[in-house]
Amino acid sequence: MTDRRLEAERGAMAGGGTGGAASPWFADPSAGPSGLRARPAPTRIGPRTFRWGERTYVVGILNITPDSFSGDGLVAARQGQPGELARDVTARALAQARAMVAEGADLLDIGGESTRPGHASVPADEEIARIVPVIRAIRADLPEVPLSIDTTKPAVAAAALDAGADLLNDVWGVAPDEGLARLAAERGVPLILMHNRAEARYVNLLAEVIADLWRAIERAVAAGCRAESLIVDPGFGFGKAPHHNLELLRRLPELHVLGRPIMLGTSRKSTLGLVLDLPAGERLEATLATTALATAAGVDLVRVHDVRANVRVARLTDAIVRADVP
Repeated sequence: MTDRRLEAERGAMAGGGTGGAASPWFADPSAGPSGLRARPAPTRIGPRTFRWGERTYVVGILNITPDSFSGDGLVAARQGQPGELARDVTARALAQARAMVAEGADLLDIGGESTRPGHASVPADEEIARIVPVIRAIRADLPEVPLSIDTTKPAVAAAALDAGADLLNDVWGVAPDEGLARLAAERGVPLILMHNRAEARYVNLLAEVIADLWRAIERAVAAGCRAESLIVDPGFGFGKAPHHNLELLRRLPELHVLGRPIMLGTSRKSTLGLVLDLPAGERLEATLATTALATAAGVDLVRVHDVRANVRVARLTDAIVRADVP
């Protein structure tokens, strides 16, 4: 290496010269206690502050859909007047939300369009009609509970925020479209960036997932989001074959290099069913195994259908692996 090139690279590392400053929001993973990663700064999500690293938080899933892969969609195909059906869906969603919070859910994630493979696309106005009454009802009844909206459409996300949602969950967070990131920046709300691909093709799975998420973080910051408001999700079951999903679980700790809180959603997913040859309704034990693994790996949020059992597993695993936390 020439002296001139070496000098330029040193200048770039120092934030000067032609190389540009290092990303100011990146936390060196070696900066934490005992050589471990530094914990991300706390994040305010609506009425609560989440202090990452103290424990694993549990996110309850509310599917306001007729075609959820897990069979828990609250929009049923039945006869009746539209207003009557909407009130019925809202009442059942509110009852489920209350139950999840009573069982220990720290946050509720509400979605009006299924994201399962082969799902039917839902127009924005229909998705809004499904989720807005539910969000309003839950916000009024459970004002202390943070609410997330699971959508890829900025119009739906904006309507959800107007109705009382506190967090955007983008299952295509690594896509070039910055619509949701711009909206999150404008409204000053946190954003979950999930990894996804149209095809499950990888040469080096974790390196590519991390690189895709890194670029997504950079795009979100460029769109105006504060880095401290971003959460990453490696996208278990999204754009990945079963062997990719299992490798992802084995290598979860590597995601900490991103310096952001991590959410994981494995609940009832098909890879678990393939390993055990079980339908969606019989995958609780498999989900609990992944929750224990995720908690042991320092994952910050687990997104689940069965709240009570997952809370118990996360709490016990936390007590074992987070002995340094009061």
